[in-house]
Amino acid sequence: MPNELLRLQKMHNGEKVVPTFSPAEMTRRQEGLRKILAELKLDGAILTSYHNICYFSDFLYCYFGRRYAFVVTADKAVSISAGIDAGQPWRRTFGDNITYTDWQRDNYFHALRQQLPGVRRLGIEFDNVSIELRKLLQDAFPEVEFVDVGAPTMWLRTIKSDEEIALIKEGARTADIGGEAIRDAIREGVPEYEIALIGTQAMVRHIAKTFPHVELMDTWVWFQSGINTDGAHNPVTSRKVQNGDILSLNCFPMIAGYYTALERTLFLNHAGAAHLRIWEINCQVHRRGLELLKPGARCGDIALELNDIYRSYGLLGYRSFGYGHSFGVLSHYYGREAGVEFREDINTVLQPGMVVSMEPMLTVPEGIPGAGGYREHDILVITEDGAENITRFPFGPEHNIIKA
Repeated sequence: MPNELLRLQKMHNGEKVVPTFSPAEMTRRQEGLRKILAELKLDGAILTSYHNICYFSDFLYCYFGRRYAFVVTADKAVSISAGIDAGQPWRRTFGDNITYTDWQRDNYFHALRQQLPGVRRLGIEFDNVSIELRKLLQDAFPEVEFVDVGAPTMWLRTIKSDEEIALIKEGARTADIGGEAIRDAIREGVPEYEIALIGTQAMVRHIAKTFPHVELMDTWVWFQSGINTDGAHNPVTSRKVQNGDILSLNCFPMIAGYYTALERTLFLNHAGAAHLRIWEINCQVHRRGLELLKPGARCGDIALELNDIYRSYGLLGYRSFGYGHSFGVLSHYYGREAGVEFREDINTVLQPGMVVSMEPMLTVPEGIPGAGGYREHDILVITEDGAENITRFPFGPEHNIIKA
């Protein structure tokens, strides 16, 4: 009989699953983190973010009001998970796993202390740890100095390995499949959510066929019509598509924590002259942006040049956010390699192995000719001598005025 009141358990239930990446790839990542620990003279690190735990362990946790961690030292790598998940975190973790129970409120911190005896300097993610968690960590480790590893791990993640790039390419292909399913489903009178469901189903089924060993979670579609196109992250609604509507197709497959995206502007049956003008200008910016993505280019310089195109047409004031960002371990609820974004205030220079998007967007308010949200989005892999566009779904008026 198991001890009913154990604080910690080894829930090594079943066998390890087929991993997303090879042991060599996961070892490369963990050794990269250990190099950071050595450079910062740290005894270990407590990773708490979705993105870093996923990146360094291959386990993507479900928060649901409980704390998780991945503890890495010079000689160990252990995920700390809640008992409610039983053996799944161990099956997914590249490394060991300890489960904490709910029998005492501080069992999570008890697990951390057990894995990190005698430490004096610990790495934590300053951009992820809340004020409350920081205090609790300090209470659990009263003599310890905490040092940020959020920024250095972010820079480590910005350069993708060959295995990562292969997975991201499959993600982009999956997004294209979702886009095709959506395009074929667009009809007057069909609600946004019904069209979105068709795209989501197509992508989930493709992921299941291509990656039969991964967990199927978090793939989704935002399909927007009319005024609902004004925001990039507007959820689907019950609004029915109408003839002449501006439409926004947004496909987001998720594979083992890696998000990819396809975004396209479309119209149902026809687009008026004002809409066509703005759409074509946005496509002009998109094409120029694709040309600028190459090794050695500075993110802020790209943003400034694209600003000049919008400015020349009097449209710069309708641009509301940057022109693209890094891709990798990323989702709508976690993660962001914020050092690689195409904004005026980012001085990062593009390097081979980075994976980035080009996604210009304009929002023209209601009451102005051409009202609506315009978005195009491609994903590119930066290479030694240029960039490879891994998005295949076409863009622009010549392709995406849907006749139905």
